[in-house]
Amino acid sequence: MSSMPFLSIIVPVYNVESYLAECLDSILAQTFTDFEVLLIDDGSTDGSPALADAYAAKDTRIRCFHKENGGHMSARQAGFEKAAGEYIAFMDSDDWIDPAMYARMCTTAKEYDTDMVCCNYTAVTPKKRIERRDFCDPGFYDKPRLASVIYPRLLFSGSFFHYGVSPSLCNKLFRRTLLEKHLFRVPLTIKLGEDGLAAYPCLLEASAVYFLSESFYYYRSNENSLTHTMDCGRLAENRLLFDTYDKLIDLAAYPCMEKQLLYYYAYQCLLTFPPVFCTMQTTAADHKKKFHEECGYPPVRRAFRAVKISDVSGLHNKAYVFCIRHRLYGLFRFLLKH
Repeated sequence: MSSMPFLSIIVPVYNVESYLAECLDSILAQTFTDFEVLLIDDGSTDGSPALADAYAAKDTRIRCFHKENGGHMSARQAGFEKAAGEYIAFMDSDDWIDPAMYARMCTTAKEYDTDMVCCNYTAVTPKKRIERRDFCDPGFYDKPRLASVIYPRLLFSGSFFHYGVSPSLCNKLFRRTLLEKHLFRVPLTIKLGEDGLAAYPCLLEASAVYFLSESFYYYRSNENSLTHTMDCGRLAENRLLFDTYDKLIDLAAYPCMEKQLLYYYAYQCLLTFPPVFCTMQTTAADHKKKFHEECGYPPVRRAFRAVKISDVSGLHNKAYVFCIRHRLYGLFRFLLKH
């Protein structure tokens, strides 16, 4: 490996002893070899740190670092600070990749001199695999084509709720100098939706992006993961998430993003309100007060005024939109129980 690898692959590691070997073996099986791997142990309490150290001892391209637990984005930022590559990629430590992934992506980045390369991915559950594809045709997109084709459907494809382009950081290759501007603007306390806060601003600033047709990345969908854990803290995270998007996305420069953001805010609320309010342990009066507070938060209020109920799929979701828009606590509580 040269002193300056073309690609740095950053892998946060936290209590994934059962999956880490499969993840790392899939990286080491890549046909592309000009890379380094930065394993960032984020305060794991299982056998993950020892396993990570063992892999680093066997292959000089792998470096392992240990830190106190700070969350997924904290580990990614720590990895970036130690990375030497011209391009940056991320992997989650319970996922795996196709052997051709980085050869295809890095060759494309070199050939077309793009700021980013995106591929599709496959969500893997214990029962099935579901391919997730970006809405756009594969190929090269310069700035004018990004502005006319990608940006109007970047975050919201038009079907509730499907992203136009996946927010995931893991199915993308980033030019280092582009990513550096946006990765460190993501608040570390956000655990649901944080990828998009870096990925979408990068896409909006990129001069050129290539979208591949292949699905190279395999995402393990684990119902016990952070993504599926809901508590009252999620409501505060929603607020921070929405406020951060409002700061990061320049609607004067990209007016097409306004509706997309509002539909996304509504989607996040529909994803979090029902499970959070179902499990909230508080008095009836405080429960009602909290519901009214969240419905009245400015980004939430704007979103539910903007979303058309006819655009929303599912009778329960349509009813939730109506309740949140009009702050109908009694009907909302009824729906939670039925």
